[in-house]
Amino acid sequence: MKKFAVSILFVFFVLGSVFYFAPSLFFYKALRADISLKPDDQGLVDLGKLVYKNNCASCHGVNLEGQEQWRQPDANGYMPAPPHDESGHTWHHSDEYLFLMTKYGLEEIIGQEYPNNMPAYNNLLSDREIVAALSFIKSTWSMTVRLQHDKINIMSKEQR
Repeated sequence: MKKFAVSILFVFFVLGSVFYFAPSLFFYKALRADISLKPDDQGLVDLGKLVYKNNCASCHGVNLEGQEQWRQPDANGYMPAPPHDESGHTWHHSDEYLFLMTKYGLEEIIGQEYPNNMPAYNNLLSDREIVAALSFIKSTWSMTVRLQHDKINIMSKEQR
């Protein structure tokens, strides 16, 4: 009887593991991008300022201030656009994450539906324009925050 119970537990463990890991092995592809923001490249930052003005400012604010009450879902359950200045959490994320989030959207990154208003820009902006917009954003941060963001990038690359 004991061998039978152990065998059943083993089968359930194996099947449970297969059903838990199989979707991620077969249905979700890991997104990667080998990019770096360039907040000191003035030409790129100037392009980024224009890209930001034309594509991002309507939600994230002309001064990168985000929408009011951005930490709380709105009446429809959507999160308002966060600020991209130092008061927000943009600088808490690696260059790669910011690029992929902008290019493909949150749902593609996390592999499931998530109520949000952030469009994916993969069919609207080139990779260079995305990097430029993000470089512009980073160029507005203090040197302290930029250095902290650089450390986040180093840690992110080490974890690959």
